[in-house]
Amino acid sequence: MEANQARITQIEEFINEVLKEDLRQLEKFIGAYNEEIMEYVQLKNTLQTFDTHLPEGYKTQVNIGSNIFMQARVSKMDRILVNVGKDVYLEMSLPEAERFSDVRVKILTKQSDVLREESVRKRAQIKMALIAISERANLIPAEEGK
Repeated sequence: MEANQARITQIEEFINEVLKEDLRQLEKFIGAYNEEIMEYVQLKNTLQTFDTHLPEGYKTQVNIGSNIFMQARVSKMDRILVNVGKDVYLEMSLPEAERFSDVRVKILTKQSDVLREESVRKRAQIKMALIAISERANLIPAEEGK
């Protein structure tokens, strides 16, 4: 009976210290991927807006340092700088940037899907461990009655 209770405690510790921590890490990484996906979707939407609604350019304010802003006009929007990762920027045309955004979204979505599947497996492992605890807990009263 004490061995059974010790095994239950051991399974509970495994759930709390290993499985739930793994699940938290997976959720954190999935959230990071989702944020990056949203940034690329936003980039694509912005590029499409520029292309369709602002073909002559636009006015904006630019921070020139120490939170001092200067009014600027962007008239030539045929090329933009895109962060391709690790703070490396490449100059691209608007169609190239849109294609790049589409490709990055597909890649990140696939990577996120892999993590989601792993998250589902971790949840299943937690559920199976809880079922094992429940079965062992049901065995304890049956053994006491003998």
